[in-house]
Amino acid sequence: MRQLVTGVAGSLTGATMLAVASLFPLPAQAQAQNGLSNLFGGIFSGPSSAPQAAAPGGAQPWSGEDGASGHPLMTAAAIREAAGNFSNCVAGMWPDAARRGITRENFQRFTEGLAPDLRIMDLMDSQPEFSKSIWDYLDILVNDNRLAKGKEILAKYKAQFDATEKAYGVDRYIIAAIWGIESNYSTQMGDRSVLQSTATLACIGRRQAYFRGEFLSALEILNRGDLRPEQMRGSWAGAFGPTQFMPTAFKRFAVDGDGDGRRDVVDNPTDLIASTANNLKKDGWQSGQTWGFEVVVPQGFNYMLADRARMMTIAQWEKLGLKRPTGQPFPHPAEKAYLLAPAGAQGPGFLMLQNFRVIMKYNPAEAYALAIGHFADRLRGGQPFVQPWPRQERELSRTERLELQQLLAQRGFYKGTPDGQFGGQTREALRNFQASIGVPADGFASSDVLDRLRGR
Repeated sequence: MRQLVTGVAGSLTGATMLAVASLFPLPAQAQAQNGLSNLFGGIFSGPSSAPQAAAPGGAQPWSGEDGASGHPLMTAAAIREAAGNFSNCVAGMWPDAARRGITRENFQRFTEGLAPDLRIMDLMDSQPEFSKSIWDYLDILVNDNRLAKGKEILAKYKAQFDATEKAYGVDRYIIAAIWGIESNYSTQMGDRSVLQSTATLACIGRRQAYFRGEFLSALEILNRGDLRPEQMRGSWAGAFGPTQFMPTAFKRFAVDGDGDGRRDVVDNPTDLIASTANNLKKDGWQSGQTWGFEVVVPQGFNYMLADRARMMTIAQWEKLGLKRPTGQPFPHPAEKAYLLAPAGAQGPGFLMLQNFRVIMKYNPAEAYALAIGHFADRLRGGQPFVQPWPRQERELSRTERLELQQLLAQRGFYKGTPDGQFGGQTREALRNFQASIGVPADGFASSDVLDRLRGR
């Protein structure tokens, strides 16, 4: 239930953040996430005129350096100035809090003693070096231990899953997969105070307007009594709980599944399961439909058709030669899908249905959504993907990705600003270059295509 936050990788769970940025456009929704990415805290270590920033015990301090984004509010001087005004900034949000029905007593109680966690500024503008391929990423997230734990969770809370499926029509295995991948079944949820994190980001840095809403929403949750402050611990950007709610997402989607008067998505499995299902349902989940199918893409296929914007019926894809690797027929040939080829012509293809897009609303990264869908299938007893991945290929480093974009720009294929992050514009430019030299235009950034760009 991660909602739009920022463009950095520290938002994902520990395993998730290893790979997503180098695979697909970095999630906008999930970018506020959790887990092992939040093992670092922060203290402010600037001039004595600035306040000391709080951080979890033994945490790493703020670097004291300008942010990598180059945003004027992320310069070291701007961060120090804003940190010096932190108390006034928090106090200045009282009128907005009052308009949301938060009592003066609770506002003072929940904000008393808040101090900025400036280590978050480093995390917000970090540009980590990702090196995980999609197959390594899937290996990490969809493993035997997680599958075993997921099956235990499905059995333990069978009654809750039964009731939720009946009420919302959302597949239990998708919910269990999100729970498992987001927090490893409640064992990796992050340890930062949501109030401290969102207050820091509401008063310091380049996304203050957005995080002001998250901070005020966090206060509303506490004021209403759904959760206690000690339950609201999570990511550096404020996501919390086993399936990682942002405070504003909690307000939109959290439900009281057992009728006890509270929406406890942290410690109450009934509320957690129902709320996650409610999120997916409101985002357009189609009952009785799967997320997609692994497909064999024929030799000589025009990979310019592998585009999220190109939706065709499965019957139309079949006419182009796509088929399931097991030989099974597609259950509903009239359903519309798009073709995803995450490893290009060397790896498996996937026809993605509406429910895949719904998973991507939860976290807009195709790698993440593919992991969720595949993990759900494995939980229900399905088999691993049939076709091999090109494991002989290595993932390009960020320096190489930046060079690839620069070379594409020099040849007139790439019109954006080279930044080492691959999105749709980069993949389109890469496919056009590949087509110009007569190789499959699959948009896969291999070391071979980089060498071709270098003229080798």
